[in-house]
Amino acid sequence: MRYLPLTDTDRAEMLDVIGASTIDDLFVDVPEAARLDGPIEGLPLHASEMAVERHMRRLSKKNLAAADAPFFLGAGAYRHHVPASVDHIIQRGEFLTAYTPYQPEIAQGTLQMLFEFQTQVARLYGCAVANASMYDGSTACWEAVAMAGRVTKKKRVVLSGALHPHYAEVVRTMAKFTEDEIAGAAPALQAQPDNDGLITRIDEQTSCVVVQYPDILGRLPDVAKIADAAHEKGALLIVVNTEPVALGAIKSPGELGADIVVGEGQSIGVGLNFGGPYLGLFAVRDQKHVRQMPGRLCGETTDAEGKRGFVLTLSTREQHIRREKATSNICTNSGLCALAFSVHMTLLGEKGLRALAAENHRLTCLAADRLAKVPGVTVLNDTFFNEFTILVDGDARGIVRELAEDGVLAGVALSRLFPDKEDIARGILVAVTETTSEDDIDALCSALKEKLA
Repeated sequence: MRYLPLTDTDRAEMLDVIGASTIDDLFVDVPEAARLDGPIEGLPLHASEMAVERHMRRLSKKNLAAADAPFFLGAGAYRHHVPASVDHIIQRGEFLTAYTPYQPEIAQGTLQMLFEFQTQVARLYGCAVANASMYDGSTACWEAVAMAGRVTKKKRVVLSGALHPHYAEVVRTMAKFTEDEIAGAAPALQAQPDNDGLITRIDEQTSCVVVQYPDILGRLPDVAKIADAAHEKGALLIVVNTEPVALGAIKSPGELGADIVVGEGQSIGVGLNFGGPYLGLFAVRDQKHVRQMPGRLCGETTDAEGKRGFVLTLSTREQHIRREKATSNICTNSGLCALAFSVHMTLLGEKGLRALAAENHRLTCLAADRLAKVPGVTVLNDTFFNEFTILVDGDARGIVRELAEDGVLAGVALSRLFPDKEDIARGILVAVTETTSEDDIDALCSALKEKLA
């Protein structure tokens, strides 16, 4: 049964208030080519519940699950083992039913969890303060760019060519509404990042420089050198990290001079989930920038009886008072995913995270060494954590597709990420985690050897 409580008169009055003649006027910003002009072809207008269930089961059988094949996909979403205890804890009623903790007297559990989460992210990123999470890594990246503009009062944004293209696209989309000038670039398909090339693009009008660490090709840029160059021009350095497990093995961005560190937290505590929901991380190295941070911050205090307690300390969000001065239009945080991150991180501890990172790197080195011996395969990277780029003799995208049909998920063809860059067509981004077995690596090598023969 459809639930449509509004009458035609109600709709007419609402349209009159906002100055629209018809409902179609609300969609004028959507390109006409993207709008439907009728029902979707081949999709019935109605069907029984049982018929829909049967249809969806048939469709699901076409899927190849990550756990059912050698799996080497990455590029910002990584398959890690999430202990069963994480799911058990986050489904406890006191967590699962909690929403926005505006009333601290009845939300101490949620507030304490967020406080602990912020502490973990700040230590992981080498920063002074972290917020209580964002939507995901790409939106956190844009929020960092917007924050840098507020701090520096400048409008030019320099993006590394090796920034994840999805993150760069979010920045470009949002910049249309702020009139920021986005100075982007394409990635150079070479063993080392072009640190000097990035630095030459920084000028006195630059508000911030955005660099990914490790970058989209799996390489490790010289963050400290880029930070010095940015600061010399009065710009902030924003470092994006899409694989937080890497920070168990490499120096934190804050330690290397980053002013703002953002990233995707999915790798810790959150499954692949068909691409979401995920978890945006956001931290600043200097406390003086705290009031320009987006989102919310939870703080520790004492109550009237002197007991330890937690409160929502800062929440400069658009639905609150003085909304015209809000730092962000993001209205919530990824609370449940943040809880999963915090639980998993707590279970790991510092030693566990370092051990997990070491195992990821060990298996990745093994995969790189074995792939380098396959005729027709060249390993591009000199440095990497758990992700690296290989070049194949042939069309990488076609090869990846054929291997998937044979039950091997070989990686992400770079031409999917950079469709307009022709010289990248031979590249495949390969990710290896602790869930990858040596048999999986051998299966990938054998499959590539056969396809490239």
